[in-house]
Order: sequence, then structure tokens, then C-alpha cells
Amino acid sequence: MPNELLAAPPLAAAQDLPANPAPAVDREVIEELVREIGEQAASEIHAVFTAETAIRLKLFRELSIEQDRIRIGREAHSLKSSAGTFGFRELASLAEGLEEGARWLAEAEYRALLDRIDAAYSAAEAQPLGLGREPQAQP
Repeated sequence: MPNELLAAPPLAAAQDLPANPAPAVDREVIEELVREIGEQAASEIHAVFTAETAIRLKLFRELSIEQDRIRIGREAHSLKSSAGTFGFRELASLAEGLEEGARWLAEAEYRALLDRIDAAYSAAEAQPLGLGREPQAQP
């Protein structure tokens, strides 16, 4: 069997992701969530999301793309879904790229994508969501 049939897809997916696809937070998604479950419940779920995402982002940095591809893909899927719940579109898009790329990304592309995911999460979390717990201004 020729070697080109066994080769992984080209390493372009991480670079093909949009640089700035959307605002950090889609306000309509937050408003719909609040209409559906109420501000208090949305705030509580957001607190859980924040705690779980901090753990997940740290875990991504500890995992090896060469040895933990399946776990990385599963964690990225969870991040994509939960980010979408709060309208964190860029974060969800990048997490989807990681979910799909987990099967073939090389270490350098994986680390670069993690940097973009971290930045997207920070940008989204810095935006006031209107859930009664606004981010604190940084000095």
C-alpha cells in the first residue's frame, strides 16, 4: 500500500479556522438561555461552566496530542457544547477545530490551537453577560 494512503490529512485545519469569526459572546444566545431557564439558573450554570472550563483548559495542557488523541477529542467536544450554550461562538468554533483535529494534529499545531482557545475563553469571560456576576475590571 503506498505511503500516501496512510498519511494523515494536511495540517491546515488549525490555520484554516477564522482569526476573528464573531464577537466573543453572542448576546442573543445568553438572552434566550435566560428566557428559558431564568437568570438565577443561567448564572449558576455559568459558574459551573467557568469552573469546569478552567479545569479542562489546564487538562489540555497536560495531555499529549500523540498519546491522548481520543481524550482530547472528547474534552474538546464537551468544551464546544458548553461554550455554545453561552454563545461563546469563537471558543466553540476553536473547540470544534480541536475536536476534529485531535485525530491528526501535530504537537506544534495542537499547542498553537490551545493558545487560541485560551485567548478566546479569556475574551468571552471578560465580557459582561448580564447574569448578576459581572467580570471585575483589571487594574
